[in-house]
Amino acid sequence: MSNAKKHIALIRWALGVILAMDVGLVILNLRGPGSPQQLRAENNRFRAQLSLLEADVKRGKSIQRDMDKVQGDCDRFFEEELRPATRGYSAIEADLGAITSKAGLRTDAVTFRQRDISGRGVVEIEVAAAVEGDYANVINFINGLERSHNFYVLDGLSLASSTAGNLRLNLQLRTYFRS
Repeated sequence: MSNAKKHIALIRWALGVILAMDVGLVILNLRGPGSPQQLRAENNRFRAQLSLLEADVKRGKSIQRDMDKVQGDCDRFFEEELRPATRGYSAIEADLGAITSKAGLRTDAVTFRQRDISGRGVVEIEVAAAVEGDYANVINFINGLERSHNFYVLDGLSLASSTAGNLRLNLQLRTYFRS
């Protein structure tokens, strides 16, 4: 093949590549970003997402700043509200007895079940109690539990009728002691 034919073949090949690239660019341009309205809408979505993310970061930094206060509040709650395990049982029994007698009820039984919570420095105590009396006294007892200086979580209660028209209240409580 002569030199001129090689040049013509090379030019044809280069023109074919350029033409193929032009077709590719035309297709890419037709599928492109879209109209200016679509671009503005997409920009607005990105700005809204950015503002949400910035608000999340701001909230996260606020939480981080407040962590010392929260930790102090938790420590204070732990020290002030949770009794040490060495004195807890007698204090809880005395408190429940005082609330019961103040409400004018009779206590049938109080049982404790201890469960260690590993790694937390606390012991969970499940308390089951049964008291008996009239309706108004039962309500006074429940109010006394709510106002007690001890920390109680009321898990369940059930009422049943008893002798002489009284009510029997069965309680399931939880409390916690420092270990």
